[in-house]
Amino acid sequence: MREVWYERPGAAPTVLTVGEMPTPTAGPGEVRVQLQASGVNPADVGRRAGNYRAMEFPRVIPNSDGAGIIDQIGDGVTRFSLGQRVWLFNGQRNGRAFGTAAEYITLADHLVTPLPDDLSFAAGATLGIPCMTAWCSLFGDGPINGQTVLVTGGAGAVGHYAVQLAKWGGARVIATVSSPAKDIEARLAGADLVINYRTEDVAAKVREFTEQRGVDRVVDVDFGGNIATTLKLMAFNSTIAVYATNGNRTPMIPMRDLMEKCIALRTLVLLELPPKVVAAAQADISKWLAAGPRIHNIAAQFALADTAQAHLAVEKGDKLGTVIVDCAR
Repeated sequence: MREVWYERPGAAPTVLTVGEMPTPTAGPGEVRVQLQASGVNPADVGRRAGNYRAMEFPRVIPNSDGAGIIDQIGDGVTRFSLGQRVWLFNGQRNGRAFGTAAEYITLADHLVTPLPDDLSFAAGATLGIPCMTAWCSLFGDGPINGQTVLVTGGAGAVGHYAVQLAKWGGARVIATVSSPAKDIEARLAGADLVINYRTEDVAAKVREFTEQRGVDRVVDVDFGGNIATTLKLMAFNSTIAVYATNGNRTPMIPMRDLMEKCIALRTLVLLELPPKVVAAAQADISKWLAAGPRIHNIAAQFALADTAQAHLAVEKGDKLGTVIVDCAR
């Protein structure tokens, strides 16, 4: 099969190699997927660049997420059939070397989910980490019906799904954005209030919208960078769900302030969550997809041989949606 790999961390054009390796065979409890699309996430780019942990393997095929067609089923797998369309996540991750920047992948069947017939493979490859992270940030502690939720970065890959899922879950949704174009995206996703944090007072706008009560839950793309503002807009007995903190990776935790309002911190990294939570996310996302049309933002698409350019597009930092690698071309 054709695939892309790296044998040392570094700049994408320097370390990513396009070539061939033996096509994998599905083992017990696994399925083999003929990949049609691979999603490129910031975590994939960070691992390849060497900004995460040290490399665990001598050779790594990057990218976690993907979508394609099951073409081989390992012993013990009963949930899937040959020819079934699926989306998947956690292809390349801690403890696993080979991801979705390839023509095929073998993966444990619990990391694979049926893809509706009316969704393209490119759309399916946007689900993985972004949609799963959004669901777990919102529903990891139970239903949110009737709550007010703030999604920071409401036009980002995770944030855009969080806005849509929160509305589906019965919440009032506030989103913060950084530009007029992102304002439009957050409103299209269903946000009831959109605030440009570069030009508006986020805390004041939120307090006004909630009649001074504050929000019940924050889905936060930058805990460290946002915490000073976040503290001003939290309701009593509320929750901050943190899935990233790139603005300040070692923030001071204002514990007394959190305690006085009984604010809970829900920190999460998808690949370390309990299997029960992950399975609930997959099942609920399937219900959400079946319940009506959804928006799946694709920022750009590249051929498999141009995976380095796909990584550079993510690193640039101005994308709206998920960058996709077309594994079949």
